[in-house]
Amino acid sequence: MYAMPNAWLNTYHRLFECHGRQHWWPGETPFEIMAGAILTQNTAWSNVERAIANLKAAGMLGGEHILDVPDTALAGLIRPAGCFNVKARRLKSLCRYLAEEDVLAAPERLADQAPLPELRRRLLAVHGVGEETADSILLYALDLPSFVVDAYTRRIFGRIGLIEGDERYADIRARFQENLPGETPLYNEYHALIVQLGKTTCRPRPRCGECPLHAGCQYGIQA
Repeated sequence: MYAMPNAWLNTYHRLFECHGRQHWWPGETPFEIMAGAILTQNTAWSNVERAIANLKAAGMLGGEHILDVPDTALAGLIRPAGCFNVKARRLKSLCRYLAEEDVLAAPERLADQAPLPELRRRLLAVHGVGEETADSILLYALDLPSFVVDAYTRRIFGRIGLIEGDERYADIRARFQENLPGETPLYNEYHALIVQLGKTTCRPRPRCGECPLHAGCQYGIQA
């Protein structure tokens, strides 16, 4: 049922009708969103919220502060996010990159530094910034149309048959961007809805009877 030319948009509309607007990413500033994109690697968002709250309480949620604070102190503040020593180094690497681009005080200006493909390439060269993190920064912090792919995307779209699920990140991202209008608000809302479905319904043990995509999902029909 989903193997039709507008299947990607049809899926989006079904998700939106079910779950509504998600107001994602939950960050007050571009820098907070960037930091969250690092901190959320391999952990639940609830843990990131605790780490962000610690940084805010300590007055450290800013690039200049993160560069100045000792690594051990920074690691202690972000401990709830897990892998805190690694993530402290990654946060500092990101801040050093922003400083090199002369946008540390206003990270949103990074969007004006280069065309999106080049900006993405530069982000991927930063220690600790992989493809999902780079696209999260581009989309949510910089308001640029770069689709984010995560484990929920692979699971859901593999189950409904639009992808195999084990393709390279770049190939899945390209499929979305080839089949959707290149609009930042659409990419933003679509990824957020995917996350919502993956967390609540299309779980490792899915709740197919509650899923808005169930009617066209071979996995759900067989479950």
